[in-house]
Amino acid sequence: MAEKVVLIDGNSIAYRAFFALPLLNNDKGVYTNAVYGFTTMLLKILEEDKPDHLLVAFDAGKTTFRHSTYTEYKGGRQKTPPELSEQFPVLKELLEAFGIPFYQLDQYEADDIIGTLATKADAKEYDVKVISGDKDLLQLVSERTKVTLTKKGITNVDTYDPAFLQEKIGIRPDQVIDLKALMGDSSDNIPGVPGVGEKTAVKLLKQFDKLENLYDNLEDVSGKKLKEKLETNRDEAFMSKQLVTIEREAPIEIDLSDIAYQGYESQKVQNVFRELGFQSLVSRVSQGEDEDEPAVSEEFEPVNFEVITELKEELITGHEALVVEMLQENYHHSPIVGISIVNKEKSYFITIENARESSVFHSWAENPSKEKWVFDAKRTHVALRHHGITLEGVTFDMLLASYLINPSENNHDIPAIAHRLDERAVKYDEEVYGKGAKMKLPDNNNVMYEHVVRKTEILYRLKEKMEKQLKDNEQHQLFTDLEMPLTLILGEMEYCGVKVDVERLKDMKADLQQRLDQVKSEIYELAGEEFNLNSPKQLGPILFEKLDLPVIKKTKTGYSTSADVLEQLEDQHEVVAKILLYRQLGKLQSTYIEGLLKVVDEKSNKIHTRFNQALTQTGRLSSIEPNLQNIPIRLEEGRKIRQAFVPSKEDWVIFASDYSQIELRVLAHIAQDKKLIEAFKEGRDIHTQTASEVFDVEHDEVTANMRRQAKAVNFGIVYGISDYGLSQSLGITRKEAKLFIEKYLDSYPGVKQYMDESIQNAKRLGYVSTFMNRRRYLPDITSRNFNQRSFAERTAMNTPIQGSAADIIKKAMIDLDERLRKEKMQAQMLLQVHDELILEAPKSEVEKLAEVVADVMEHTIELDVPLKVDHSYGPTWYDAK
Repeated sequence: MAEKVVLIDGNSIAYRAFFALPLLNNDKGVYTNAVYGFTTMLLKILEEDKPDHLLVAFDAGKTTFRHSTYTEYKGGRQKTPPELSEQFPVLKELLEAFGIPFYQLDQYEADDIIGTLATKADAKEYDVKVISGDKDLLQLVSERTKVTLTKKGITNVDTYDPAFLQEKIGIRPDQVIDLKALMGDSSDNIPGVPGVGEKTAVKLLKQFDKLENLYDNLEDVSGKKLKEKLETNRDEAFMSKQLVTIEREAPIEIDLSDIAYQGYESQKVQNVFRELGFQSLVSRVSQGEDEDEPAVSEEFEPVNFEVITELKEELITGHEALVVEMLQENYHHSPIVGISIVNKEKSYFITIENARESSVFHSWAENPSKEKWVFDAKRTHVALRHHGITLEGVTFDMLLASYLINPSENNHDIPAIAHRLDERAVKYDEEVYGKGAKMKLPDNNNVMYEHVVRKTEILYRLKEKMEKQLKDNEQHQLFTDLEMPLTLILGEMEYCGVKVDVERLKDMKADLQQRLDQVKSEIYELAGEEFNLNSPKQLGPILFEKLDLPVIKKTKTGYSTSADVLEQLEDQHEVVAKILLYRQLGKLQSTYIEGLLKVVDEKSNKIHTRFNQALTQTGRLSSIEPNLQNIPIRLEEGRKIRQAFVPSKEDWVIFASDYSQIELRVLAHIAQDKKLIEAFKEGRDIHTQTASEVFDVEHDEVTANMRRQAKAVNFGIVYGISDYGLSQSLGITRKEAKLFIEKYLDSYPGVKQYMDESIQNAKRLGYVSTFMNRRRYLPDITSRNFNQRSFAERTAMNTPIQGSAADIIKKAMIDLDERLRKEKMQAQMLLQVHDELILEAPKSEVEKLAEVVADVMEHTIELDVPLKVDHSYGPTWYDAK
């Protein structure tokens, strides 16, 4: 068998992938859609073609040798969106992980590199496959060289050999350059002969064979107008032929032997996939590895500890490290497997049963004067509350300290923290318990006892070192005054939970099923037949064969019917909007209504969500199991899910209070922009104000659409949104979006200055800070990698704003908790959802609560612009909005 050579046009495929897929970000905010699309295509090539030689060719720059012939070559092209440009370095890192060579050459295009190598391979009688989205490469087609062209996206392709080229277009491979010479190419700004399209060009080539022969026999061309066009544009036609001709002898410094492909190291590729967030692709390169196998770990010197059945007062010093061990992450339902207490005298282990029965343990745990250092105070507080023990006197939380010191780290468990601080004598939890479905207690209890004590001893030893780090970073006050008090408030909110009307949820489920059945019937009627709506294999042929909708992209199994495909087809046929609605309603039913019913506590009819306090790099809280911050409210059916959240007592109401445009107010304060500050001080609508500035009209002349566009600019500009990103969100041209951004920055010069200074300060310090000195480190701010540097620059601009807004609402929660206690009010905080606090309160307290909440939230911190709070209340969370 002949050796196989695969040559990929890197720029063309990345470009196609970028526009075929919606903008995707990984958890670090790096754009990845082009890389993801390219990767799926690459995996398919490796699996199906199994190439012996492989190369990805890239364009080296904007200027090529063709520009000396025609300076306007490719002159009409729009600037590459930065969201795509940023992905090329990432793509090259991915290729390196795969061990795939890539190459570019100054003054030459990827086409010329491919053409040169394809010609060499063809001469050696190798089988060549060229992959691109550029029809120019069809001139390389031969009996041995096939060219695969993307049609729509990157999965819908045609593969050309000489016979298919003849069938599809009606020309030979050597006539491709003559075809292009006549019809031109607007994408590359190649003039050709104006007025001559593909059909006319093919007809002329069938009659005259070549461009030269055509012009030698111009008098034989039928049609006076066509003859005149050809005569007038003779020079342009021959110049166009020269421009489109691929150079097959480019001075490349690589040969076929340099692009021999030996395959890839699975682990290396998996690591890159995980970093990029391509979890769904990991299994395709795992090659049967068992990821559940715990790592082999060295054994350590045993620790000295005592297993006690009864805690005695003389064992307590008043400065204890405490670890309450649970295997499962969800501590509302996970049993405590043991408790370890460590002080300067000794280390102890006690079972939860013995601790619960011990009056000494209760009095020690609940004594605020007995200082305790813990790991994850919130988790510990909630777990002990479930056993009737209220934890007081917590002065240090190792999890929160680690989070503030290293906000970009994903793992903040005790062994991970210890290893970062050069304390190696501890195993990771999965080495002791296993992980996932294999997680269990070790057969020998002493193994577990020792592991828990070892972690507690490390906590005891590292407390002072971590506190020093916080002080050195000027973050000790943030730790003691904000995060520590907040964690116990959140713990109490989690323990109390939110009451749910289960019957109402069940009624919603039934109503939603009726609505789903109705929409399904409407879809069947529009489609003219019944089929399985949840099966892409059945839906695809209905849409793309029976209803003849344009095919956007294909998968291995047939037509793609993904959400992004359907959204592009929504205006083509009314059935598409119905299918999208059906999917949205289905997700509401399965993910939210059924999901909520699964986590309702059977005894109390309450939901106990868990707040993540040590997760986001901006300091924002998130919630899980269930995520109550993410209930979709754009659809009315989604909003109605909030009707199921009710007060826990009769004659009480749900009370909601949220900050109005807090991030824009923070921006005005940080940027010290006079116009923004003035607008907020005077209570003007900031989106109308921006629309007035950008569109140069009076306030009363601002239309609803102008205000909508200004709102997108207001919220997008400071987060580094590009003209491409803004054009996508507003459905306008990039030129219009670019003009918007320029006018905005002209109107608010303070914002422009803030953006520039944020980046410069981040480069100087290596991090950015919030009002309360929460840090986010940006090691990539000076990176040579364009993609990483660009993301770091966007982060430098938005983190001080998002992070300061998060700090403000956290401080408001602490101040409000203190104020409610001081006023002896019964109202309780239930949830925090972004910039909003949800409480429950007796109806008799509502009037006073409105005053108290507004006073606290609006004055929790003083800015140069007023903070404004809106509130509402009602019998359900739905009615409180």
